[in-house]
Amino acid sequence: MSATMLELLWRSLLETIVMTAAAGFISLALGLPLGLILVATDRGGFWEQIAVNRLLGGLVNAARSIPFIILLVAVIPLTRLIVGTSIGVAAAIVPLSLAAIPYYARIAELSFREVDHGLIEAVRALGGGRWTLVREVLIPESLPGLAAGFTVTLVTLIGASAMAGAVGSGGLGDLAIRYGYQRFETQVMIVVVVVLIALVSALQILGDTIAARLDKGGRNRH
Repeated sequence: MSATMLELLWRSLLETIVMTAAAGFISLALGLPLGLILVATDRGGFWEQIAVNRLLGGLVNAARSIPFIILLVAVIPLTRLIVGTSIGVAAAIVPLSLAAIPYYARIAELSFREVDHGLIEAVRALGGGRWTLVREVLIPESLPGLAAGFTVTLVTLIGASAMAGAVGSGGLGDLAIRYGYQRFETQVMIVVVVVLIALVSALQILGDTIAARLDKGGRNRH
């Protein structure tokens, strides 16, 4: 590959990392509390609000049912309103975040539901309030699952960011489409695929390592 193409590859890799990191942070900041609310407001939860739970659950399910490529196009007006453009890295973060928030919310919800119900009841029997329950039981006990789920979310975002390249979002997907597909440069396409595989593999190994350490730390506490 030429020096120019290597520079484009490096820039595209950084753009993919930026898109994934930004959308991942937003999904964590909003999806985690959303998942907690879904658990808390469900029947038998520590803040039972069935109507709220059904409404939020319906919205999450509706958002998750939309294919990303359709969501990408459908939210173009919102993207322009927020970032002032519908192309580029900043514009791609909007649909990526909207897709990742409900996805991670469901993963977080499942992690919270796996917490030993006996621990929850013990804290409630001792007079622990809702925030004590969240801070001392739900979050610490579900950390391994939350970390593993966040890793899966980031991996999914990498794939979605490559798909966003179809509408000029930048990143590795955009490079593969513009040069590998439209200009029939097979070498570029192969290199992009290899880089994506390496990026996903490294991220998965890192996430698995963190989740394993958190799980070990949780067992040591008990």
